[in-house]
Amino acid sequence: MSGTLNKVMLIGHLGDEIKMHYFEGGNCVGRFPLATNETYTNRQTGERVTNTDWHNIVVRNKAAEVCEKYLSKGDKVYVEGRLKNRQWQGEDGNTRYSTEVHVQEFTFLSTKKVSEASGGQPNQQNQPQNPSSTSTRPNEPLGGNEPEQEDDLPF
Repeated sequence: MSGTLNKVMLIGHLGDEIKMHYFEGGNCVGRFPLATNETYTNRQTGERVTNTDWHNIVVRNKAAEVCEKYLSKGDKVYVEGRLKNRQWQGEDGNTRYSTEVHVQEFTFLSTKKVSEASGGQPNQQNQPQNPSSTSTRPNEPLGGNEPEQEDDLPF
């Protein structure tokens, strides 16, 4: 293979709120930590062990604004992007390094809770709509507002 590949896919939970940084010219960057867990059973003790890895996530421009609006600490999200390494001088003069995931695609995996302020209805303005998928409300029959018809199906 003559080419190279730099791709990472993660499903995890936000460890903090998104920190936004705005620049002249209207561009912006959002940063947040993402936690992924690995769980296994220790063969010697039989005890379940969970290891958590933390990833530095970077989202840019419109995607960052969408993430800031709809995501909050603890939400589950799928991110796909590229690994980038940075280095800089710390205040103490030492060279610091970090590895970041620069997001190219993302999908929200947490469902928003029903808001009491909206009278028990899901808060539609806070839920992003994905035009490529269809959805129905949990309590709404699949046929919409049509009256139910009896059928003679055995199941």
